[in-house]
Amino acid sequence: MAAPATGTRRPGQHRPDSVIQTKHVYIVDDDNDARAALELLLSRQPGLEVRCFDSGDAFLAWSAGLPRGVLLLASNLPGMHALDVLAQLHAAGERRFVRIVAGRGTIATAVQAMKAGADDFIATPYDGETLLNMFDEAFDRQQQDDTAAVPAPRDCTRVAALSPRERDVLDGLIAGCSNKVIAYRLALSPRTIEIYRANLMTKLGVRNLPELLRVAFAAGIMPIA
Repeated sequence: MAAPATGTRRPGQHRPDSVIQTKHVYIVDDDNDARAALELLLSRQPGLEVRCFDSGDAFLAWSAGLPRGVLLLASNLPGMHALDVLAQLHAAGERRFVRIVAGRGTIATAVQAMKAGADDFIATPYDGETLLNMFDEAFDRQQQDDTAAVPAPRDCTRVAALSPRERDVLDGLIAGCSNKVIAYRLALSPRTIEIYRANLMTKLGVRNLPELLRVAFAAGIMPIA
C-alpha cells in the first residue's frame, strides 16, 4: 500500500478528558517503506501500540496470541493474499480484529474485500488524516458488541424502502460494477445512475461504498459469484 502523508490530528483528541487506554494496531504489508511510514505515523498517536508484519502468513502465525485491535491489510500481498487472510480469520470465527483492507479504489476490489469479511476498505493512495479518521471509527466500532453493528431487520427494512430502479443500481454496485457499466445494463445515462446511487445511499443512511456493502450484506443481499 502507498505510504500516507503524515497527519497531525491524534485519535482521542476530540475527547481530552478521557483516559487514554492502549489500543492495538496491526499492519500487514510487504512494502518495507510503506510499512515503516505507517508505523511512524501511528506510533506518534497517543495510546496506540503498533505491530508490523511483512506477510499474511507472519500475521496468522501470531494472531491467536494478539490482543484485540485493528488490522490493516494491504490487498496485494504476495503469497497469502489479503482475501486468504480474511478467509482464515473467518473460518476460525475470529472477531477480535476490526479488519480494514487497503487497495485499489475500484468497486470490484471493495466488494471482494467486504464479501471476504473486511469491516472496511480504504482506497490507495490515501492520506494520513483519512487513515486516522478510519482508525477512530474502527476503535469506536470495536467498543460495541461484535454482533450489534446494525440489526439485520433494520437493514432489510431500509433496503425494502428502495425504489425498483434504486434496487437495480444497488444490485449492480454489490456485483462490483461501475456506474458506467450499470448505466449500460439498464439503458440509462451515467448521470442518472449517479442520481439513483446518491438517493439510495441517503435512504440506506450510508456515507460510502463500504458502509453500503455492510448494510446490503447484513440484509442478505450478496453478489452473484
